[in-house]
Amino acid sequence: MTLFESARAVAGASGTGAIDWDAVAEAAKAATDPGDLDLSEAEAEAYAADVRDARQQLRNVSGLDFDVPETVEIQNRHHWVDANVETFRRAFEPLNQRASYLPGVARSLNTATTAGALAFVSRHVLGQYDPLLLADAVEETSASSRTQSDDTSDHALYFVHPNVVAAADNLDVAFPRFRRWIAFHEVTHAAEFGAAPWLADHLEDRLEAGVAALAEGEVEREAFAELHVAMTAVEGYAELLMDEAFDGEYADLRAKLDARRRGGSPLTKLVKRALGLQLKREQYERGREFFEAVAADRGLAGASRVWDSPEYLPTDAELDAPRAWLARVPATSDETAE
Repeated sequence: MTLFESARAVAGASGTGAIDWDAVAEAAKAATDPGDLDLSEAEAEAYAADVRDARQQLRNVSGLDFDVPETVEIQNRHHWVDANVETFRRAFEPLNQRASYLPGVARSLNTATTAGALAFVSRHVLGQYDPLLLADAVEETSASSRTQSDDTSDHALYFVHPNVVAAADNLDVAFPRFRRWIAFHEVTHAAEFGAAPWLADHLEDRLEAGVAALAEGEVEREAFAELHVAMTAVEGYAELLMDEAFDGEYADLRAKLDARRRGGSPLTKLVKRALGLQLKREQYERGREFFEAVAADRGLAGASRVWDSPEYLPTDAELDAPRAWLARVPATSDETAE
């Protein structure tokens, strides 16, 4: 498809909601090359093997009890767009329900903006652990290549294969090693949500509160601030656990990925900032610094206390002052500095 077809999809946005989600999916995919997804059975199995190895090693290192989705989805960029359009649709349904007064031009603008954001991210995202927030039921899809038998679970694990291949090439890293690094990173998120059964509900609650307020024409800053803090903890702990569990040298990978997060052309940097991806990079860095400080004092077991209860999540101020968190959260007998 072409950019003309993408624009035509946006221009044809219809319905009574703030965003025409079907047009979003069509426009985002029209503006994006799906990428090659021609994998051999052995190549597909290699993804699954990396996930299994990551699960075992992360369990051994962290002591956390968790599982991963039975199905690992190897996607192209269009598959990723479809999966995330459904997530966005669920998340922003309150806005759609209260936006019947919007004129067609506003609907088209919202649709175009959302499609452009998804198209941009689909060309950069490498992998995704998806706890399927706000999903009442999981519908099976046949769009993506599966490495194991289909299942109906409450979480999903995606790898955008064309992007993983392209990133490995651009960063001058052997593809199998880079693929394994990405697998370990995404499985750390499964470890977090598995260790904290309350986490998905906490994120859903904050997201719903924020979107519901927007639907009323208000901005619930506290809800979005708490959501940002929780996601900073999620990303920061993942970085710490990755360093403990990955079975190989990783300093060069870490440096290259950090440079990738900061890099790009001036236009790419502008788009990243507009989409809030700059915030994502800050979550990685700020969260990692917090957990490194906590682990230096109490070890990995002490850092893992954040998943015991929502009250143990760091506050925004504590993210920049780990000593305050350490003073607030009591240590247990098995917490020792490493």
